[in-house]
Amino acid sequence: MKRIAMIFVALAIVAASSSFAQAKYHIGIVTGTVSQSEDDLRGAEALIKAYGDVKSGGMIQHITYPDDFMSQQETFISSVVSLADDKLMKAIVINQAIPGSTEAFKRVKAKRPDILLLAGEPHEDPLVIQSSGADMILSNDFVSRGYTIIWAAKQLGAKKFVHISFPRHMSYETLSRRNEIFKVACADLGLEYAFETAPDPTSDVGMPGAQQFIMEKTPQWIEKYGKNTAFFCTNDGETEPLLRQLLAYGGIFIEADLPSPLMGYPGALGIDLKAEMGNFPAILKKVEAAVIAKGGAGRFGTWAFSYGFTVSAGLGEFAKNVLDGKAKKDSLKDLFTALGKYTPGAKWNGAYYTDANTGVRAKNQVLVYMDTYIMGKPGKFLPTTTLKIPDKYFLIKNK
Repeated sequence: MKRIAMIFVALAIVAASSSFAQAKYHIGIVTGTVSQSEDDLRGAEALIKAYGDVKSGGMIQHITYPDDFMSQQETFISSVVSLADDKLMKAIVINQAIPGSTEAFKRVKAKRPDILLLAGEPHEDPLVIQSSGADMILSNDFVSRGYTIIWAAKQLGAKKFVHISFPRHMSYETLSRRNEIFKVACADLGLEYAFETAPDPTSDVGMPGAQQFIMEKTPQWIEKYGKNTAFFCTNDGETEPLLRQLLAYGGIFIEADLPSPLMGYPGALGIDLKAEMGNFPAILKKVEAAVIAKGGAGRFGTWAFSYGFTVSAGLGEFAKNVLDGKAKKDSLKDLFTALGKYTPGAKWNGAYYTDANTGVRAKNQVLVYMDTYIMGKPGKFLPTTTLKIPDKYFLIKNK
């Protein structure tokens, strides 16, 4: 599988002005709420800061989907389609592209074929979201990371790897396929693999119940598997309690499902990042200092920049560049340039998605990942983006 490694040094985020000229067109962005996916929402806020809110004459129209989106799909679909009622709307970004996004995009295309459609981190299977009419779909590289996360865990001395998830997530092709890769990588690299089931936050227990479960179970898991165990969970909201307990009781954490120094760490560490908001080098420095103070040096990792934040802001930037004639909607280079604006100096690796069953490469879905930053460890970055991943891992299928 051809890999494309790039280093982008970007310009600083455009400073907001106190007022904006009347925008010639609008870009809609749909994200989760603070409780479900805060980083995604903050990325949308960065776009508003740069280009203004539609209600103030600016370019960006931001809406959120319900926390219990699985039971409110029609509400979500309708809210996305309603964006197309705005005659100035020329692009719609959904991050994360939760179930129902394919149907929403199809309805938008039927109503307004001129609107550019971009999806970040889709929950629907690749062949489904690829059929939606989306012009660009961006996903974390669940194939490569299935190997690199286990490799990184071994570098930190992990003897075991525990994957925490629930049936809804395991029904997703991307997450279940990555889980199969985890298993093979553990066997190949000499780690013991285990799976633990947690509650689904979109179920009746809600996010509070799911987080309480993680709080109560993590000390038991550490006692069961030992402190030289790397833990990984597929849900963003369950990351904070997992980190809090790993810092308190021991354990290893390579990176979140959607990595970020903001993903779970501020709440788990009890630190205030208001002064550093939007400044990821400063955020990472403060988070790292707090992790070291808790005794977690060399055992906790992340990406240096927020994936969720970058996808929201980067796809919005990419849409703007395409609409302004400065980028092509099918250009991987132009896509990475837009992402690079929000990740100055970051090292990325990426490639178009290839179906494991047919070998067919997608034309509108790209998988990406970044080097893993280990806090308090000499060398800091693990070179995951330049790691040679054995070809067999790209052929592993769901069982």
